[in-house]
Amino acid sequence: MNTSTDIALTVDRDKSGRVVQAAGPGLVDLQVNGYAGASFNHPVEKITLDGVRGACEKMAGRGVVAILATLTTDALESIIARARRLASLRAEDELVASMIAGLHIEGPMINAAEGPRGAHPARHIIAPADAPGFLDDVQGASGGMVRLLTLAPERPGAMELIAKALGDGIVVALGHHEADAATIAQAVAAGATMCTHLGNGSHAMLPRLDNYVQHQLADDRLVAGFIADGHHIPFPTLKNFLRAKGTQRSALVTDAVLVADMPPGNYGSGSRTRMLGKDGLVRLKGTPYLAGSALTLDKAVLNVAAHCDVSFETAWAMASTQPAEMAGLPSPKRIEVEISDEGFTRRA
Repeated sequence: MNTSTDIALTVDRDKSGRVVQAAGPGLVDLQVNGYAGASFNHPVEKITLDGVRGACEKMAGRGVVAILATLTTDALESIIARARRLASLRAEDELVASMIAGLHIEGPMINAAEGPRGAHPARHIIAPADAPGFLDDVQGASGGMVRLLTLAPERPGAMELIAKALGDGIVVALGHHEADAATIAQAVAAGATMCTHLGNGSHAMLPRLDNYVQHQLADDRLVAGFIADGHHIPFPTLKNFLRAKGTQRSALVTDAVLVADMPPGNYGSGSRTRMLGKDGLVRLKGTPYLAGSALTLDKAVLNVAAHCDVSFETAWAMASTQPAEMAGLPSPKRIEVEISDEGFTRRA
């Protein structure tokens, strides 16, 4: 076997050059809505220790060492209750505490227009000015777990919220928005540093060259998360995006929902029912809209290395040390994995 080392990563390849083993900093996912049948956005009574621990165990088995549990748009009291529940589960279980490094609040302070809002329910979308105490309430309920906040910078009160979050040590990401170039620049000047799943949560049709995706790609002060499943962004487009943003300013995220690591079928209930097709696409039942993903972070690494002209070592960094640094998380602990076409298997 040939062995190479980069970014504190040791990689073993077979005679054909295929990576078969690796040891290095564990994977870090900044956007996990749910996993393996568990959802962080279920009614609070359904967010159980068994479910959350089971999800953490399965992610850990694929090499993930830390996530930001992502709470999406809903009634404010429901988001706050979920934050409180996750904090209590962390206090009960060592694995859950180590895996859930914090919270990512994605909404409800986003754009309600068709396209930018994605699968977020329009009835619960608000402007930051409508609930100036919301961030304090979530932080209070969770014991200060909020590490990342996604918002639409064009909404009333957004600049004030960016400044407040920055003062509280929370990273602010732009997402689910339709801001113009001047507003994006103003948000960056106020302290926004990230883009949430750049290229998604956007209109189906945009001006060809002058649009908010291009403006965010071009701003080197913004780092970006990308969903590398081939569905949210076709791989040739993702390859171009990574070249524009630069791999060192890019992170791989999954945007995983409860269907991740599950067989095809319908999951959840009511308006939140997800359909996982045999093609790997996740949609809201009865709609054509993507509703999170079934991607696992180890597969994201393999996808980028296979399809985007990026080395395996660089792809690993985009899913480990780089997202940790972007979100202000501790350096990931070292892991060892065996690697096949199906993904990573963590060694004990």
